[in-house]
Amino acid sequence: MAANEALDVTVDKLSALELSSPDSQDLSTGSEELNDEVVDFLVTEVGQDLKSLKMVGDLLEKLREENSLLEKQVVTESSQSPPKVSAALSAAEDARCSVEDLLEREKVTSDTLTKHLHDVQPWMDNLNQSIDQVETIERHIKYLRCLQHIEELSAAVQQCLMTSSVWEAIRAVDSMAALDAGLEQSKCSHLRDFLRETLNFWHKIIKDRLTGDLEKVLTQLQWAVISPPAQPLTPVANGQETSSQLELLVTQLLALQTSDDLISQKTSDSRQSPPPTQRTSSSSQTPPICLPIRIMLVPLSRRFRYHFYGNRQTNSISKPEWYLTQVLKWIGTSSTFLLERIQPILDRAGAKINARVELCRGLLSLVQEKVASDASKLLYDDTLFCHLVEEVLQFEKELRSNHAYPQSQPGLLHLLLEEAVLQKWLTVEKKMAVEKVDAMLAAEGAWNCQYKDMRDMDELKAPDCAETFMTLLQVITDRYRPLPCPAAQLKFLELQRELVDDFRIRLTQVMKEESRSPLGPRYCAILNAVNYISTILTDWGDNVFFLQLQQAAVSLGDEAVLRDLGVMELGRLASLEGSLFEGLLALLDRLRGDMMGRLLDGIMRQITEKAKPYCQDRWFSLPSQQELSTISLSSSACPMLLSIRDSLSNLHQTLSLSLFQMAWQGLAERLDSFLYQEVILSNHFSEGGAAQIQFDMTRNLFSLFGHYCKRPENFFKHVKEACIILCLNVGSAILLRNLIKEAQGDSRDGTVRDDPPPKSALNELGVYYLAPSDVLILLNLRASWPGQ
Repeated sequence: MAANEALDVTVDKLSALELSSPDSQDLSTGSEELNDEVVDFLVTEVGQDLKSLKMVGDLLEKLREENSLLEKQVVTESSQSPPKVSAALSAAEDARCSVEDLLEREKVTSDTLTKHLHDVQPWMDNLNQSIDQVETIERHIKYLRCLQHIEELSAAVQQCLMTSSVWEAIRAVDSMAALDAGLEQSKCSHLRDFLRETLNFWHKIIKDRLTGDLEKVLTQLQWAVISPPAQPLTPVANGQETSSQLELLVTQLLALQTSDDLISQKTSDSRQSPPPTQRTSSSSQTPPICLPIRIMLVPLSRRFRYHFYGNRQTNSISKPEWYLTQVLKWIGTSSTFLLERIQPILDRAGAKINARVELCRGLLSLVQEKVASDASKLLYDDTLFCHLVEEVLQFEKELRSNHAYPQSQPGLLHLLLEEAVLQKWLTVEKKMAVEKVDAMLAAEGAWNCQYKDMRDMDELKAPDCAETFMTLLQVITDRYRPLPCPAAQLKFLELQRELVDDFRIRLTQVMKEESRSPLGPRYCAILNAVNYISTILTDWGDNVFFLQLQQAAVSLGDEAVLRDLGVMELGRLASLEGSLFEGLLALLDRLRGDMMGRLLDGIMRQITEKAKPYCQDRWFSLPSQQELSTISLSSSACPMLLSIRDSLSNLHQTLSLSLFQMAWQGLAERLDSFLYQEVILSNHFSEGGAAQIQFDMTRNLFSLFGHYCKRPENFFKHVKEACIILCLNVGSAILLRNLIKEAQGDSRDGTVRDDPPPKSALNELGVYYLAPSDVLILLNLRASWPGQ
């Protein structure tokens, strides 16, 4: 009881102590919560043990010390805070006064500025008006100066021409051209028109004078060279003077090139744009032909239009080779003159111009216009259209190869990329290809191989129809390979894929008709055709040209080529792991596998028919080797082995090398299964019977396949290992049988023995393929065991 009373007194004192603090004055409403907290505190510190109440005094003393320390801290902070707060308030007041003073000064300044602006506004208006007047006067002065400069340049050109100072006249014209380029963005349309008319006027005069002089010199030098001279040309009189005059005129015309290009550009911009069918991106990106060569082209152009336009007999729409060949002749016959006469002048003038290429470009512009006109007229005549395309391709090939025309320069192929022309080309290409395929399949010797009498010539043994078909595809490739547009090339590639698939379907139809006699020569020829096409397409898949087309198809996202492909296939194409012919190759492989299966099934039907007597031999009653002087081939095996030999020989003669490899290996696999199932597992064998079948297999059957591989027994694993088991001596057979049975019993009981597993014992005997259970079955086929 005394302890409890002491506890109550302590609680009351602590409560009074807490309530006497300044904070407790603000928490009078929560006195009950505070009492509860004190009680909890005491319970935690003292607990329910009455013996621990002696610690209450120490606890009370500790709390008093803490309370005293807190009171001292409060008094210290209270004495220090007022000076800091006062200083802060004083600084704030000073700042407020400064802000108010600044605001007042800002208001006075703003009012003064507003009044000043209002007072000077009339002066500003008058000044702006004067500035505008000055600017207008300056523009007028510049306009008049520019006009005066134009008149001065015009007068200078006139004076130079009167005194035959052609170089000074050309420089003045170039200055006009530079001024015209500088006024390009000017809004003074009348000034620009006046300058342009003046420039055109003097440029034409100078150009006409130089052109006339150059034509006279060229005539003296016997230009143009229309055809190869029959005899050496006579030397030109005053040759040195003529050459010097030629160099001077060519150099002056080159100096006039800048203004000529500018005038030509202005003229082309002012004209109405040609329709899309007459516009080509390649022609619009090439610079104009240089002036000297353009003048030299005049007689050739005049002769070209004379012969190949109008009602002339040489203007025949069915004979594009006439004008194409003529242009190639002109290029060839003119090369010597250009290289010896013109090119050195261009080099000395520092002009980076190839005279021969410039002449080709000029002549090609004539041919391009003619070909575009003829192509639009031949869209409804397949024969003439095909002839035009062939001639254009041949012209392009000869131009690039024989006349070294750069690939960077446009030829004629871009004309074939016009939508209407390209679509017509694709349509005609497909139509003619289908017609040729129909004709080749209907030909009498379609399934004969032209190299059948020459074994070393053709390992693929492709029939004529397949070889002709792939040649047809190669010709199509050669035709569209030079096209400068990958998108157009991909359209032809898709056409080729369609033709291959159509040919595959035709082969399938013929195969089904011939499947009644799969051992016939036509069936094997069809199989060779399928293998030949698959081999060629596989090689094409690794060809650089088709790899480039593959990359182009992926980058362009060609829908026709990439349709039905998933993300994985697209990724393989992009990384060049796959090819554009994978889908076709898969279909051809499936057809080849199906045909090979039918062929082997037909051969096995013949062999199994011949093997019936051999399967029915009394193997359990044959005498042992000790009773026979010599062992020989079973007579019942002769028909079967002869059938196998004839089949292999026939396959070797009719099938390609790769197909024959597949055929004899597939036949060996089927024979192995057949002999194992129908002969070995279906009979019981005496010691003599086991020796006989081993002799028949190892010395006769395996030898038939030994002509085509070094170890034919490896393709007859069942038969070879079964013969090993059947020919074991009795002791070894008993031990092996016991070992296998014990291993099987242990596996059922879960017992683990230290004896070697049956697999090791079989491997020592040379048996690797047969399972122990199969070996046990073979051991049970032995006709006699000791004690039986």
